[in-house]
Amino acid sequence: MNISFENVDKTNALLTITFGKADYEDNVNKALKEMRKQSNMPGFRPGQVPVTLLKKRFGVEVLADEVNKLLSKEVFKYIREQKINILGEPMPNEDKQPKLDFATMEEFTFVFDIALAPEFDAKISDKDTIDFYTIKVEDAMVDEQAKAYAQRAGEYKQVDEYQDNDMVKGLLAQLDADGNTMEGGIQVEGAVMLPNYMKNDEEKAKFANAKVNDVLVFNPSKAYEGSEVELSSLLKIKKEEAAEMKSDFSFQIAEITRYEAAQMNQDLYDKILGEGVVNSEEEFRANIRNTMANQFAVDSDIRFTQDLRNYMLQRVGKLDYPEAALKRIMQMNNKDKDADYVEKNFEGSLVELTWHLIKEQLSDQLGVKIEQADVLETAKSVARAQFAQYGMMNVPEDALANYANEMLKNQQQAEGLVARTEESKICKKAQEVVTLSQKEVTLEEFNKLFEQPNAE
Repeated sequence: MNISFENVDKTNALLTITFGKADYEDNVNKALKEMRKQSNMPGFRPGQVPVTLLKKRFGVEVLADEVNKLLSKEVFKYIREQKINILGEPMPNEDKQPKLDFATMEEFTFVFDIALAPEFDAKISDKDTIDFYTIKVEDAMVDEQAKAYAQRAGEYKQVDEYQDNDMVKGLLAQLDADGNTMEGGIQVEGAVMLPNYMKNDEEKAKFANAKVNDVLVFNPSKAYEGSEVELSSLLKIKKEEAAEMKSDFSFQIAEITRYEAAQMNQDLYDKILGEGVVNSEEEFRANIRNTMANQFAVDSDIRFTQDLRNYMLQRVGKLDYPEAALKRIMQMNNKDKDADYVEKNFEGSLVELTWHLIKEQLSDQLGVKIEQADVLETAKSVARAQFAQYGMMNVPEDALANYANEMLKNQQQAEGLVARTEESKICKKAQEVVTLSQKEVTLEEFNKLFEQPNAE
């Protein structure tokens, strides 16, 4: 076997490897013997087909297979041992690759194009200064969240007098021109309305301070500005009929229902946080403040990762890449796309590639290791945030773990979680090395940072 490596330029190289008969012959014979054990041909007992016959019938196929296995093994072994930093995988050279005939040849030469990664230094130190934003948890934010929890834990109650946002239920009856109940007219028992959502203020005002058993007269068509959808739903008629319905209706109120937020008491604290976690409104608000601070800490790390990325991309600058080779790799990885797709997305892919190479150097420098347990914790964190969006603050750990494991069964999600875990660990380690320019901001100021264009 002979391997040679030739630098074409700073970013491209040729790797040539030649196998002689002595390199692959033992492997071919071993493969034929294994094939014999599994063979079953007419005229021979199972496993007793002569190797010479198998070689005659399948020798070329076995030879090609074994040479390709050896090729893959030796090429990547050479790249690993020589510590060649390549981009993508070796690609067959389209000009210098000799024609191969496994039926007649004994010596095989393979020529590969190698795309070399650019050389640069992405090591960080305390000489690197990067902004770090801490979000202030303001009293108004705690108040708002406490009210949101109270609202979420509230309940519907029957009341005697109507107020804005109450729901009313009763008997709707169509009236004639004289204001009497129309004979054969529309009547709807148990009709439900939310007067506050009426579009006409005059009609809406007719319900102000109304009481159970009161009879009101209003015009549904005016109230809903002729909306056929709302009229047909309320009056239980077809849309075509709703378009012509201009009558007044009487409405006898049978029920008034009001949604009342929960009181700030132990029942609320237990329902939101779990039984006995806090025992006073002061502790409840402190828990909210701490939870928000922890959530904002995650946001701060995400922002730091973005600022670290932008800072490093600027510091490293534009790198020399084997563009022709990378476009070829990109086209091979997107066989269902045309050349225009490659051209349109190529510059963006170089930015992502540069950040990927930077992260590799940072991972080595900072000793970042990704364990399965780390990825699981990231998945649980994502699950916890998703549950929190629906007000589920005290989801049991076993439920979180089950949800996270389901996420990891999806290959695409799993890859994303691995990448997220790596960036998170780099972020944490980098904060210990670089000089942080601490900036305390409001949530509004923090959100505006993401409206600014990246400095890539």
